[in-house]
Amino acid sequence: MPPPALYDLSKIDFSKPLYDIDAIRRVNLQRNQMEHLTAVVYVDTEHHGLVGYKDVTEDEFWIAGHMPGFPLMPGVIMCEAAAQLAGFYARKFKLLGGDFVGFGGMDEIRFRGPVFPNSRLILLVRLTSLRPNRRATFDFQGIVDDRMVFTGAMIGVPISRDQKIEV
Repeated sequence: MPPPALYDLSKIDFSKPLYDIDAIRRVNLQRNQMEHLTAVVYVDTEHHGLVGYKDVTEDEFWIAGHMPGFPLMPGVIMCEAAAQLAGFYARKFKLLGGDFVGFGGMDEIRFRGPVFPNSRLILLVRLTSLRPNRRATFDFQGIVDDRMVFTGAMIGVPISRDQKIEV
């Protein structure tokens, strides 16, 4: 049984985004095939959450290979879309500092239904804990056609351009 939605979607006007793709690009750095957020339609600064969506088109890079003849959005891309929404909030409201917000981990991921091309994947995220400039933890959910298709929790961490990466 899926958990209740983080926000009541019936009270959100999806026809009037607060942040369109151009506004998202001023905050998030992903481009081209790695852009997985179309719009932000609701921001809750009191409870530190937001609602956005990804319009899944027939031009997605993964369609030819996942799965041929039965295009199914990869779970990792669903999680990336939710992470981009959480990262947008963390950067827009300066929760973490750094030049980027990166994945610090994910927990309790559950895939509950498929996402196909020509769908709108509605994304809901809410901050559950914050250690300023260290880490932010968010719960997230994805919904298509009033059905919860995935849930989980993620950790976002600040990354600076001058950080050394050891291989």
